[in-house]
Amino acid sequence: LEQTQIMNAIRRHCTSVILLSTAATRASAFVSSRSSSYTAVQSNPLTNKCSSSPFINLQPFAPTSPRITAINSFKMSSSPSYKRAKISTPSSTKTIGTHSGTFQADEALGVWLLRQLPLYRNSPVVRSRDNEVLDGCDIVIDVGGTYDHAKLRYDHHQRGYEERFTSKVKTDGSVVERITKLSASGLVYRHYGKEVISEYYPELLNTIKSDSSSAELDWVYTKMYNSFMEAIDAIDTGVEPLPPAKEGEEEMQLQYFDSTGLSSRVGRVNPRWNEVVDEENGPDARFEIASAMCGTDFLSILTKIVESDLPARSIVETAVKNRLECDASGEIIMFPSGGLPWKSQVYDLEQEYKLTVPIKYVLYTDQAGMWRIQCVSVEGKAFENRLGLPSDWRGVRDQDLSKVAGIEGCTFCHASGFIGGNKSYEGVLEMARVALKVGKQE
Repeated sequence: LEQTQIMNAIRRHCTSVILLSTAATRASAFVSSRSSSYTAVQSNPLTNKCSSSPFINLQPFAPTSPRITAINSFKMSSSPSYKRAKISTPSSTKTIGTHSGTFQADEALGVWLLRQLPLYRNSPVVRSRDNEVLDGCDIVIDVGGTYDHAKLRYDHHQRGYEERFTSKVKTDGSVVERITKLSASGLVYRHYGKEVISEYYPELLNTIKSDSSSAELDWVYTKMYNSFMEAIDAIDTGVEPLPPAKEGEEEMQLQYFDSTGLSSRVGRVNPRWNEVVDEENGPDARFEIASAMCGTDFLSILTKIVESDLPARSIVETAVKNRLECDASGEIIMFPSGGLPWKSQVYDLEQEYKLTVPIKYVLYTDQAGMWRIQCVSVEGKAFENRLGLPSDWRGVRDQDLSKVAGIEGCTFCHASGFIGGNKSYEGVLEMARVALKVGKQE
């Protein structure tokens, strides 16, 4: 048995060495392939043609060119990595109070958030509407008609309540007051959200740069509210998903209804009106199921933000800062590979760096190694681009597209004009440059 364990350990070690060697070889091949890419030499990509080819003449460029510098800058930059910690704090004896009866995602999530804190770790929950019972609880949410952080009371149903999360800052720097009021879970998140996040990711409190020790945590805290918490607040406080119609305009109607969201799923955990339940499967037991469900969703979003979005942010930031090395217009940025979440990052970084010229196109490689050009959409719009690809390209592929565009190596352009492809970096960069020129002439 001992010999078998030793042999298995050796095999695992050898496999790891092989995988690392393969990854290094692929990385080296990627850099070499980029170094042998081609660049356009004509000053006017719309009219100048190579005498021997109907396409823009693409010539090898030197390893010291700005384009190689732009690519190499990503090799020298490193993105941070994070791993979610396991919480092992002993259970608390303090009690959390909330209302009895039908429950919603609001208080179910609020209870889960509190239970992640050392002070209330796995605390028992008292569900009641009796003030005398609630007065005996250490902290109370979503009932009682009082919001008082000093007294640990967090309700939002009282008259005159107007609490909201911090205002939104748009790309142009303008500040927009939120419509959504904070529900009970929103109040809990306001006061304890950063502590909850740092319980799972304590390294966010200990970044390498001492002068920005809380910058990453602040960013995650705000993004988590925008991505997850605000929807819980909005549904619980009655904010319609569509804005009211302006004077003289017809009111917009939802094209479909979604019942797969967390608030809907929590609602279905409640006993049905005609369901007979016993104490073991009653509302209090169902509440625990709902609270755990909320926690699963919260951690799912948090993990994506910290372990995917946050590391990607450093890559997008490098691309934004090096945009003039990619193209003198400053309207094109390049990533060494695709797959990373970049859209919201671009908006944030444009505002942070106070860019006066918005970025129009993003260049990156897909899993097959094809270079792609993707349009940056208008902030807040899913399908409206800041500048779409030329209409003549849309729905055209391969050689036909190369002929229409006058650019060698084109592979496709989506029918809606939001994305296209080319076999080489220089080819896709030329597509972006031509698209910029055509778009500004139209």
